[in-house]
Amino acid sequence: MTANDDQLVTARALADRFDLSVETIWRYTREGKIPYVEVGSRQYRYRVKEVLAAMGASDVREESKNYGVDRPDNVPDAKRTFTYEDYLALPEASGHRFEVLNGTLAREPSPGVIHQRVSRRLQRLLEDYFLQVDPDGEIFDAPLDVTMGPTTVVQPDLFLVSGKQQNIVKEDRIDGAPELIVEVISPSHLRKDRLEKMQVYQKHGVEHYWIVDPHERTLECFALANGVYSVVGGGMDDDTVSPPGFEQLHISLEGLWK
Repeated sequence: MTANDDQLVTARALADRFDLSVETIWRYTREGKIPYVEVGSRQYRYRVKEVLAAMGASDVREESKNYGVDRPDNVPDAKRTFTYEDYLALPEASGHRFEVLNGTLAREPSPGVIHQRVSRRLQRLLEDYFLQVDPDGEIFDAPLDVTMGPTTVVQPDLFLVSGKQQNIVKEDRIDGAPELIVEVISPSHLRKDRLEKMQVYQKHGVEHYWIVDPHERTLECFALANGVYSVVGGGMDDDTVSPPGFEQLHISLEGLWK
């Protein structure tokens, strides 16, 4: 135990300390499994030593999952570095969508019903908001290719191309980094959105990245600061989240999950 273990830390810092996801920390908080200090309305802090005492080191674990990149069987050379041109030549795979992350080909199942409900509700809210504050901006949803260099092609669930970014809108794709990207994650691709795609978006300068988890009922807001993402906002269950950088935008999470 270190001296810092007696200080109050955020859910993100606690998750990093125990190598868990923030969703797990929030779930433990909601279920009363770990002690916490409420420093504001739905704002929680934790002491590592108290969490250790409550849970026991052997209990603070996350269910092991296979988060490896799922490559298509009918692409025999899938381990090589993929480019946008290779991506365009891929055969269609029913029930799946492909992306290329820094030259690595990845595919995932098509989203499910809960995913689509939450994504649609959030899209409506964002479209109404940006119509007022940035009428020249556009909210897009998947499937639409976003190219960020010759070896990165992604299909974010939702993203904003601001009015000042209209030059990146091409006829068949978005060629550049949108101002805001939102991923609605599922347990099957949590690692890809939280780690791999976060690194890609950070590298290519996506200013705002939000992660929505309908199963854990959480929203996390990340923003670039000196080229690195930091958590700037978030909430769970029936919180109302007001993401920094978007004045007068208030997201009722209860409205997303209902």
